[in-house]
Parts: sequence; structure tokens; C-alpha cells
Amino acid sequence: MAGNNGLTAAKLNSKLAPGRHYDSRGIGLHILVNKTGAKFWVQRYTLHGKRRELGLGSYPSVSLVDARRKALQNKQLVQDGADPKAVKQIPDTIPTFSEAIDAFLLFKLDEFSNEKHKAQWRSTLEQYASPIIGDVALDQIKTDDVLSVLQPIWGSKTETATRLRGRIEAILSWAQVKGYRSGINPAVWHGNLSELLPKPSALKNKQHQPALALKDVQRWWQELKQRDGTGAEALRFIAMSLSRSGEVRAMTWDEVHIFDAVDAAKHGFNGVWIVPPHKMKAKREHRVPLTQQMVAILNRQPADGAEGIIFRAARGGSLSDMTLSALMKRMHEKHLLAGEGFVDVRSKRPTVPHGLRSTFRDWVAENGQSREAAELQLAHQFGTAVEHAYYRSDLLDERARILTAWVGFLEGEQ
Repeated sequence: MAGNNGLTAAKLNSKLAPGRHYDSRGIGLHILVNKTGAKFWVQRYTLHGKRRELGLGSYPSVSLVDARRKALQNKQLVQDGADPKAVKQIPDTIPTFSEAIDAFLLFKLDEFSNEKHKAQWRSTLEQYASPIIGDVALDQIKTDDVLSVLQPIWGSKTETATRLRGRIEAILSWAQVKGYRSGINPAVWHGNLSELLPKPSALKNKQHQPALALKDVQRWWQELKQRDGTGAEALRFIAMSLSRSGEVRAMTWDEVHIFDAVDAAKHGFNGVWIVPPHKMKAKREHRVPLTQQMVAILNRQPADGAEGIIFRAARGGSLSDMTLSALMKRMHEKHLLAGEGFVDVRSKRPTVPHGLRSTFRDWVAENGQSREAAELQLAHQFGTAVEHAYYRSDLLDERARILTAWVGFLEGEQ
């Protein structure tokens, strides 16, 4: 046991030897110093003939004055026959939600090595939650308060809203452990918000990208064929391959394998584009058969681009997603002035590049094409893992046939 001449702030701030250092006030208060030098407040007391210990926090987070105050309160509880461990300690002041964000993130952000994730935690809370419940004390936040934060973005920004809900739940859970609030966490999903908000999965299914109507496809394609520039070429390649915009915009020459005439005749298509896993949404390598029309587009692109990028922006590097979206918007606006633009049948919103994939699926369904081959071309999972592994390795020729037929539909040949 270390010395027992009483504790002072100066002594506590000095380098104390590992062990117990007692305060001389008859309340069992002492500071426990471990081998690393960390200091923890402990109170010993006897209740019903049994000796017990109670932690009061670490120093300097809990000052000497606060530790003595807590210890005196606990001594009074013991004299009244109550066990301090069983009595909820109510803090003197309750932080607001905004104050809790700062306190919680002090330790929470250490869990993340990704700086982007760290920034997202704080930015979503400060952007969406703080303006509404930032000044509300933690013990006053109710389910309706959480709803007022989530409802404005639950349908329009579902993924962001679900992450925000989880982050609010984490902060309020932390607040409960700290003694700042009690009862049911108002941000909990199951049995609480799940009864008041639509399931995120149901909303995501409804949030499809605006797709081109089948009746407008050939009119849209003829308009696109009149457009010049790398953006138009990339959009034509997207329409032919049904690949995602990001995959095409990041496409490089070392991923492309164009066959000679003999191999093209042997395989029934003109080459293969092998997209590496890190460029795919599912993080798996994806093979795309190249038809004659797709190879013709590739052959028109310069072969000396920086970093091997095929569809280069004028300023260098890859095209932006905005470039292709803006091109489709201009096409829509031109035809809108003539009487009929290019809009999604259900949402009536102008179509976007990603919506071409939905248009392709509609065409596949209406024309009796192979669903399995079409889903593979779109890099979608389907069926069992065994089925998917089989089809991935065995349907390039069928996918090439479907893509050739699809281009024939674009051209009005069917």
C-alpha cells in the first residue's frame, strides 16, 4: 500500500508509484495507479458485513473534488442501507446531442483507418441531425425527434438515412451507458422505427434509375449516332455493352484483347474485355465479349492515351460521369422541344446512362432472350453460387449473340 497522508492536485499530477494512494477523509477513496502510470479512482466500502469496491472514473477526467463528492454521496447511500453500485448515478449536467457528437467521436473515430469514413461520420451527423436535435439534451430526445431527422431524407437518400440512423443510435447508446439517459433507445430500428418508416430495402427497389422506354430506343439511338466527340463514343459503347458508366470510363487498353480474323471466326465474336475486380461493383473479375460494332468504336480511339485510358477527356484522364449524363440530357431537351423527349415511363424523369441497363432487361424479357446470359452481361448475381460459377465461365458466346441482336434492335433491324 502506498502512502496515506491525503491526496492533493499536485500529488496527483506527479509521477506516482504503482499501487493504491489513499485520501485521508474516512470515505474509502483512493487512487489506483497501474504500471503504465494511468490513474483510476476507487472507493472501498462495507455493506452488510461485506467489503466492496466501486470505480469512480479515471484521473484527470474525474477531478479530486468530483471524486470526493461522489465518494461522500456513496457513503451516505451505504449509511442508508443502499448499495452505490445498484443506484444509478445521475450526472450534474446532461450534454446536448451536438456536445455528445464531439465526446463520442473522440474515441469512436479511432476505430476507422479510412479518413473518408471518419469524415462521413461527423458530416452526416452535423448536416442532418444537428440542425434539428443538436441543442436538445440527450435525456430529452424521443422517437419523434429522431423521426424528424430521418423522414425528410428517408425516401430520397435512403442509404445515407439508414447510416445516419445507426450513428444516432450509437451516440444515444453511448449516452445511456454514461448515465445521461435511460429507457429505450429512440433510434433503434426493430420494434421501434421499423413500425414507423418503410423498410430501406423496399425503398431501394423503387429508386430505379430513369430508363429509356423500348418504344423510344431506336429514335434515341439515331440521335446519338449524330453526336460527335469522345463522350458520344463512350455512350455508344455503354449502350452496346450495357456495362456501367464507371467501368467504361476507366477502361484501359491492357484490359482489351481483340481477336484476329481466325479467332473471331472460331469464337463467334471479335474479342474480350476483361475488367479487373477493383473496377467492378461486386469486386469480381468480369469478362465482356466484344462484338464487331464495339471493336469498331475502340479502333476509332487514339492508342497513345495517358495511363492507357481509351475514352479520354479533352483535358486528359478519364471522362467524368457528368459528361455522359449531360449528353443524354441535351439529347432529351432537343427532342423535348420537337414534341417528345426521352423520359422514364414510370417516373417521367429524363433518362440517364445507367437506365440503359434496365431498358436492355426489358428487351430481353419481351424477346425471349436468355435471362441467365443477360444477367451475366450485366454482372448481376443470380441463382446459386454453383450456377453462377458455371455460367460465368461458359456463356460468352451466348452473350455475344444477344449483344449482336441487341445492336440490331438499336439499329431498327428488328
